[in-house]
Amino acid sequence: MNSKMRINQKIVKFSAGMVNEIEDYIVTEYPLTIFINGQEFATLVCTPSDMRELIFGFLASEGVIRFADEIVSMSIDEAKGLAYVDLTADFTTSQQFYSKRFIGSCCGKGRQFYFQNDTKTAKTSTSKTTITAEQCLKLMKDMQEDSVVFHETGGVHNAALCKPNEMIIKRTDIGRHNALDKIYGYALISKTFVRDKIIVISGRISSEILLKAAKIGVGIILSKSAPTNLAIKLAEELNITVVGFIRGHSFNVYSHSNRIKFP
Repeated sequence: MNSKMRINQKIVKFSAGMVNEIEDYIVTEYPLTIFINGQEFATLVCTPSDMRELIFGFLASEGVIRFADEIVSMSIDEAKGLAYVDLTADFTTSQQFYSKRFIGSCCGKGRQFYFQNDTKTAKTSTSKTTITAEQCLKLMKDMQEDSVVFHETGGVHNAALCKPNEMIIKRTDIGRHNALDKIYGYALISKTFVRDKIIVISGRISSEILLKAAKIGVGIILSKSAPTNLAIKLAEELNITVVGFIRGHSFNVYSHSNRIKFP
C-alpha cells in the first residue's frame, strides 16, 4: 500500500464516556496541477497514488486524448504537486470546450463538466456481458474487503475493474471520479479490452460517474450506493446496466436488467 495515502495524526477520542489521546490514520488530500504542452489545464484534488494512471484517465475522460500514445512524455514533481504532459498534437486551453479550472475532491459541485464534450466521448455500450446476482454481491464484497485505506481512514472511495467472476484491479482516491479516472488510465496504458468488463464503485452513481463509465466503455456498473435520476436516464440512453444499493444480500437494478441473471 502507498504510505502517502494516509498519515498518522494525534487526536482526542471520546468513547463510552472516556477521553483518550490516540494516534489515528488520516487520509491524504493532495492538489495536483496539470500542464499540457506548457499551459496550465487543471488542478485535481486527489489521493497521491497511481497519479500517472489518474492523468491518463482524466485527460481521456475530458476528451483531450483518446489513446495512450497521444501522450509523448509525462513528468510528475510530487514535492510541488505539478505534472507536465506533452501531447503529439497542438493543444490550447482557449479551445471552445476547455478552460483552466480547479477540480475539487468533493462529489458533484466542485467538478465542471461539459455536456458538449461528453457527447463526443461517451459511448453507447455494445456489451454482451451478463452477470449473476451472486456475482454482483461477491464483487462488491471483494472490493470492500480489499479496501485497506478505507478501513483505516474511512475517507476514500474505491473503484474496481472486474470480470463477472473476479476483480482485475482496484484503485482508491478521496474522489470517486478520480478513482474511476485511475481505472480508465490503467485500461489505456495496459491496452485492456474493457467492453466485456464491469465497473464496481463504492460511491453514488451521479450523471458524471455514469458518463465516465460510458467513456471507459463498460456495459455494467455496480455500486453500494444510489444512482441519480439523470444517471438512470443516461444509462437507459447509453445501454448501460446500473445496479445500486448492493448491501448484504440485496441490490436494486435501475436500467437494462437483462444483463443480470437471477436465480
